Amino acid sequence: MKTPNSAPAAVLGAGILAGLLALGWFAVEAVERFKGYERTVTVKGLAEREVPADIVIWPIQFTAASNDLQALYRDIAASSERIEKFLADQGIAAQAVSVSLPAVTDKSAQRYGGNQPAPFRYTALQTVTVYSDEVEAVRAAMDQLAQLGREGIAFSQGNHQGQTEYIFTGLNDLKPEMIEQATVEARQVAQKFAEDSDSVLGKIKRASQGQFSIRDRDKNNPHIKKVRVVSTIEYYLSD
Repeated sequence: MKTPNSAPAAVLGAGILAGLLALGWFAVEAVERFKGYERTVTVKGLAEREVPADIVIWPIQFTAASNDLQALYRDIAASSERIEKFLADQGIAAQAVSVSLPAVTDKSAQRYGGNQPAPFRYTALQTVTVYSDEVEAVRAAMDQLAQLGREGIAFSQGNHQGQTEYIFTGLNDLKPEMIEQATVEARQVAQKFAEDSDSVLGKIKRASQGQFSIRDRDKNNPHIKKVRVVSTIEYYLSD
């Protein structure tokens, strides 16, 4: 009986084993290289600007009271005319001024307030609104409004609807420069991190731009706005 020759099988087995070992080595090498490529650092860059508002909305509210409805409307009309003349004298264009319908209340038609009669049956709230891009001229007029109060016009203050509003509309002009600044700042932070970790800063893997925000610089200077944006950038790192 002949014994099978095992040499070819051994050679084949050795070849397969060598191939598997080589494949394993290349696989490990590829994984290590992939991990090396995936070393990253994520940083944020901030850009801020202080800018003056370029639109002002100034509601001038005043009140009047009377027991005669027709007389009340005459008083309101007269006060509105005086306010419009005052604004014109302050250099505010007529097209920047609008007058709303007065809100008139009949106290006798109300069913609350106890049994004490109101001193006046009718009260009215009137609003004259200035909408202008001449912010400084309007602010100067605000400082002079008290003289109309001394002439007998009762201005209403503390009402949320009567608060002055300042708006900045030039954001699109600032965006390119601010995004560039945020990106430069983020790269500087990433570069410092790379140097501290004995790494080389690579290309950007991904980047996201945060939303721009426009807020009052502080509660006492709402006509000065702070524009802010934060960019988040992820960089590759290598040895």
